[in-house]
Amino acid sequence: MRLLILLILSRGFISLTDAQEILSLKNALEIARMESPEIQKARLNLTQNRELLIARRASLKSSFRLSLTPFQYHNNRQYNETLSEWYNYESMSSYGSFTVQQPIVLTDGTISLTNRLTYQDSESTSSFSGPPTSVFNNQLSLRLNQPIFTYNRTKLELKELEYNLENAEINYALQDLSLERSVSSAFYQVYEAQMALNTSREDFENRSESLNIVQNKVDAGLVAREELFQAEVDWMTSRSNYQDREVELANLKDRFKQLLGLDLEQDLQVKAEVNVNPVQVDLNDALDRASGNRLELRQRQIDIETGRFDMIRTNATNEFYGNIGVDVGLFGQDEELVNVFDQPTGNQTIGFSLEIPLWDWGEKKARKRAVEAAQHIREINLEDERIRIALSVRQLHRNLNNLLTQIEIAGKNLENAELTYAINLEKYKNGDLTSMDLNLYQNQLTGKKTDLIRARISYKLELLNLKIQTLYDYEASVSVVPEMQYY
Repeated sequence: MRLLILLILSRGFISLTDAQEILSLKNALEIARMESPEIQKARLNLTQNRELLIARRASLKSSFRLSLTPFQYHNNRQYNETLSEWYNYESMSSYGSFTVQQPIVLTDGTISLTNRLTYQDSESTSSFSGPPTSVFNNQLSLRLNQPIFTYNRTKLELKELEYNLENAEINYALQDLSLERSVSSAFYQVYEAQMALNTSREDFENRSESLNIVQNKVDAGLVAREELFQAEVDWMTSRSNYQDREVELANLKDRFKQLLGLDLEQDLQVKAEVNVNPVQVDLNDALDRASGNRLELRQRQIDIETGRFDMIRTNATNEFYGNIGVDVGLFGQDEELVNVFDQPTGNQTIGFSLEIPLWDWGEKKARKRAVEAAQHIREINLEDERIRIALSVRQLHRNLNNLLTQIEIAGKNLENAELTYAINLEKYKNGDLTSMDLNLYQNQLTGKKTDLIRARISYKLELLNLKIQTLYDYEASVSVVPEMQYY
């Protein structure tokens, strides 16, 4: 019997010490922020939106393009309807163009400067054509394209990208806070399971000691053999509970490692400090911090702003709009390249166009009503979010005060249970108490230890929830509002 007890205890000891990494909550959070799949996806989403904004801002600067066609050959047979004859047309050309284009953010227009240089060698067999020609021509033009009577699409798109980046930053910060809550909860679950395993081990050791005492008393003829049978049943039940705690701890560790992004084969043990230092929290202060700091409220405000953009687009459905196009330039032509602009010709083109909708069968009005309804929903969501946040903070404030009372009660109950067990253990050793009665006191002691640990962990998790709800750490008396850096 003693050999079996030794084997069981040594197996549990080896499983806790062999190649094991000891993690604190701080270490676990650092690992999770680097390896967790969810935080990695949020980080990549942030990077994507940041790069999209950088790319769009870069597209608003002057762009330079060079287009080259070093060689092009045509040999076509064509029909001239005026002369009613077929003729062959053969040409060889080389051309290129250089363009500088500048978007105008203020007006949503574009201005571009283009220079196109062409060399062409052509010959035709038509009766009206002259001798083969070889000529250079160059066209320099300045173009302006300006929409009018419509909204500035460039500004709206740029603002949307800025809001998207801000939203991505908020999502990343919220994911980080959510990760802290998930990791802390899983961490304390593992810690609680470790404590439950230690408690089960202590219970198993006590049962083993009780079994030895009963065995000695039975051998000495001091108690009936039925007492031994009951002690053996209690010992086997305790051993089963101990093994159940081992399995539960192993399962919780696997889920914890998955959350951290660690290898499932890696063994670990958590180390936590669950002593509680009561924190005084003023409800009004917590409510003010929550309403002023919560990122979800900013997200709802961003939804309302982007909803206004939808209204602008909807108002532009079948809109009356126009466009002004201006093109001025010089055209030169000569057989020698250096003489191209000796006698240039001025080119001017000015255009003004209008798009006038006549009848849309109520499409625009219906779309406007739909967008207005969606915008009203967003405004309601903002108010609902404010109320939900206030309710959460009020509930957390009540829970914290209640948990402090529970911790105090659990501490007193544990002291009483330890004293009661010690007194009744002496009675049992003196033969004044049966093993069944002692078993009740042992179970009571185990339960009180577990209750105290759970109450302390619950208080710590509620303090963490309050920090997440208010973005203020009341334990450290510091703000934890994330800094937005990329917009």
